[in-house]
Amino acid sequence: MSKSRIAAVDVGNDAIKALFGKLDSELYIPNVIARDIEDRPVIGIEDLNEQDPIDGLHIRVHSPALQDNNAIYRVGNLATKSDNPSELDPGSSKSEEDQTLVMLFAALALDAVKEENSKTFEKANNVVDASYTLGTGLPLREVKEGKDVGYRSRLLGSVHQVEFLVTPRYQGLKVNIKFDEVKVYPEGFAAYINLVMDNDLNIINRDLIDKRILIQDIGGLSTDIAVIKNRKVDDDKSQGFNLGVAEALEAIREEIRKKHGVELDSRRDVVEIITKKNDRNHIMVRGSRTSVHDITDRILGELAKKQYRHLRNIWQKNSQSEICYFIGGGAIVLKDYLKTLNNNLDGYNIDFFEDEKESIWMMANAYYKLVSDFIRRNAKQAPVKSENKKDEQKAGTTK
Repeated sequence: MSKSRIAAVDVGNDAIKALFGKLDSELYIPNVIARDIEDRPVIGIEDLNEQDPIDGLHIRVHSPALQDNNAIYRVGNLATKSDNPSELDPGSSKSEEDQTLVMLFAALALDAVKEENSKTFEKANNVVDASYTLGTGLPLREVKEGKDVGYRSRLLGSVHQVEFLVTPRYQGLKVNIKFDEVKVYPEGFAAYINLVMDNDLNIINRDLIDKRILIQDIGGLSTDIAVIKNRKVDDDKSQGFNLGVAEALEAIREEIRKKHGVELDSRRDVVEIITKKNDRNHIMVRGSRTSVHDITDRILGELAKKQYRHLRNIWQKNSQSEICYFIGGGAIVLKDYLKTLNNNLDGYNIDFFEDEKESIWMMANAYYKLVSDFIRRNAKQAPVKSENKKDEQKAGTTK
């Protein structure tokens, strides 16, 4: 019988970040997919088995949770090189997009087929049966609209199959994914848990625990501002907005194409140009180093003003707030612009995570802490196995 394995998965609009087991494995895959055909060409003398599977992720996904069932996709790095890459559109709901589920299932399947998990999951005739206890999250706006309930139910109670097609090392393998439990958390609450608690849910930040704080999580498609007081997220005061960095990144990509004739594969490429340590805001044009500062400053400056306006409005309604933490991939992109605005305008007490990895992985870490705690509490409540059925019924066995 397969054992259940912990999966904490943040399906971010830029990339999927996933932590597994006893933090023994992690995955980072750009959130890009492309519809494909079964036999993708393998060029030249390329030896599939020597490539990293993440760079050649080519799968068929079968799941009753999908609107477009049984479709074939290039995923992540491979999709960015395709003629028809698909990234999540501004205005879309993460909980209702096939792309969210395709990315989720792809990450779980990649974990399931790893050699080190052969003792956890059963494998027969090139089919791996994998069970997961999943911790994940949705934007605050979607949770407030009740979309987490439908999202969770689509995952539970069904078998979701990923078949590896022309994928390095795993070609021909199939993974049947089942969920023992699915916990869907509001992203703002998760960020708070990550700020104040360690992996064992011990308080690590006593200075913060009783403060009134705001957490502004800027993603690709949406922004959540969580209002926290009395150690809880105030659902009524917290708000989500259909405003992320995706549209701005697309605009930068398009202007670079028009002005310099340079085609960038995905939004991820734009992010790298904006955030890289050396030669920031520069690209190569016909072999010459060329600044795109004028394009990035104008477009990102406008977006930062809109984000700052949201901060100001929320802070005015929660005037006793003591600090606002900016988190998420979008906060990294807009950090310098937001700091400049704040210094020139209101001078709020705001903070950013200088460690970019910490900011990017914050949600996945939080889901891991929360779902681990859920498993621990469940284990304590589980009744001792009874000798016979009557005792079992008396004990009121829970599933």
